[in-house]
Amino acid sequence: QVQLVESGGGLVRPGGSLRLSCAASGSIFSINTMGWYRQAPGKQREVVAVATPGGDTNVVGSVKGRFTISRDNAKNTWYLQMNSLKPEDTAVYYCAAEVRSDSRWPFVEVWGQGTLVTVSS
Repeated sequence: QVQLVESGGGLVRPGGSLRLSCAASGSIFSINTMGWYRQAPGKQREVVAVATPGGDTNVVGSVKGRFTISRDNAKNTWYLQMNSLKPEDTAVYYCAAEVRSDSRWPFVEVWGQGTLVTVSS
C-alpha cells in the first residue's frame, strides 16, 4: 500500500511564500505523473501543477509564474513552491500521483490527505 503525506501548509500573509512537500511511502516500484491540486471553500477541486518522471512540468491557471513544481525521484518526494501568495490561493492543497507497486501491475492513482493553506493579513 502506498501513502502520500503532504506537509508545509499554514497561514501566510499576502505576498508571502510557502513550500509544500509530498512524500510517498510504502510499496513503490515506480511513480509516473505526480501533481498538486487544490480545493477552495465552495469550489471544485482544480489542478495546480503536474510533473512527469522525465522532468517536464506544467503549472496552470492563475498560479502560473508564481508557483513551481519540482520532484526528487530518489526520495519519492515532490514539492510546490508558492510565491507571491494571494488570498484567492487559500485552499486545501492535495498531492496525487500515479503509482505502481510492482512491474506487473498497472499504475493506480493515489491521493494525499490534504494540507490547508490560508493566505490572509
